[in-house]
Amino acid sequence: MSWFNFFEETQDNCSITFGKGINASLAPDEEELFKLSYEAFEKKDILNAYELFFKSLINFSDNKSNHNIVLNKTDTELKFEIYQGLAKITGKVTQKSLYAEINIMKTSEASVAIKRYLLERNYQLTYVNYFSNDSSIKLKLYQDNISLSPQKIFFPLRELALNGEHDKEHIKSEFKDIQLEDTGHLQKIDEKQLKVKYKYLIQWIDELEQKVLTLPVNDNTGMQSFLYLNILFKIDYLLSVKCQLHHELSKKALEYFGNEHSTIESKNEELKKYTLELKELTYEEFSQNFYKAKYTFDPIDKSSYDDIVIFINESQNKIRWYKNNRYAQVIPTIYNYIAFYSLYNYGMNATLKELFHILVEVQNSSFFIAISCTGLYNEQTKKLSKRSILNKIKKVLQDAPQTYTSLTIDDESLNFASLDEFSNSYYIMLKNLDFEEA
Repeated sequence: MSWFNFFEETQDNCSITFGKGINASLAPDEEELFKLSYEAFEKKDILNAYELFFKSLINFSDNKSNHNIVLNKTDTELKFEIYQGLAKITGKVTQKSLYAEINIMKTSEASVAIKRYLLERNYQLTYVNYFSNDSSIKLKLYQDNISLSPQKIFFPLRELALNGEHDKEHIKSEFKDIQLEDTGHLQKIDEKQLKVKYKYLIQWIDELEQKVLTLPVNDNTGMQSFLYLNILFKIDYLLSVKCQLHHELSKKALEYFGNEHSTIESKNEELKKYTLELKELTYEEFSQNFYKAKYTFDPIDKSSYDDIVIFINESQNKIRWYKNNRYAQVIPTIYNYIAFYSLYNYGMNATLKELFHILVEVQNSSFFIAISCTGLYNEQTKKLSKRSILNKIKKVLQDAPQTYTSLTIDDESLNFASLDEFSNSYYIMLKNLDFEEA
């Protein structure tokens, strides 16, 4: 039996989430709700102010509420539940204050190492802190309502949610015998989907090993980096791993980009070693790293669109260099890497994220077909499904916020002659979007 409570769930056609964070849309009246909340705070109408604020954070899939926030209001208080992956936040608002907490684990199960870890975390946190009573260790937030506004309460609640989720994942990964509290809201993903994910994990690593053998003997360090990093971000996004695998993947990425004292060669060797470890996972071990949950806050801070454009430009320059030097075997990988790295590293608006996802669907079509999604590229005939791709782009634009009054796409600029040419033209399209708000 797994460490969290399961109930069975069937998958609709392609009703699958990818990557980390929110895979949903906010309410069409989210901006209006936020504005009304601000006005209610100014009038000291505290309970209504919080209710409007929480409603602005409810997200939707196919125009149906995900119930990521549950509210129960009386004349004197507003009780709420907020869901963020492993973390379930429960709290209460009165006219005077807000109190919220996440139940982490039983006090009796906490070792000295866990207590030391949580004590150190308290020094890193701004608005929230850990405490323990006779029964439980919890992460809590207390706010006086005297001078609050939607902006002032958003960041404390986000810190509570994201850090509670992160630390529950960390504790489960590092202290495997610990039984976490409040995990009954987690859902099991379909076993057929799990088996497909496991199959592709092994297949991708086999393909990676074969690709590395085709690299030139000398001066292949940069190419190896693209190959190993690409599979890291591919696993994170397409397989949407949780628990120990998510913890390990995040750690490997952080070490690669953060360790300035290690050579690229040794970093590549570490990633190679890790992929071989992944290949040795049994299906049972692999399957313990997945669940379906609701999310309220995006874990990545919003990035500048200009930063994403700069990254695409730099990556395309590298592609040109490899092309000019006749290293064609790594070019398709870099086209994949640009999308996966962007989705991993940058906080995007929902419209841009969906446009990046369409390209990922095209570039990894066999995987999407295997999980019952529509194929956008035929790997046997090397043909792209132009009509389906353009229809998907059109739908993203139709669903985009009305504030993006200048957001248009010139689909005539897309090149459907080959997968590489399509990828290149698609990135050029992404670099020329206008997200200026009215």
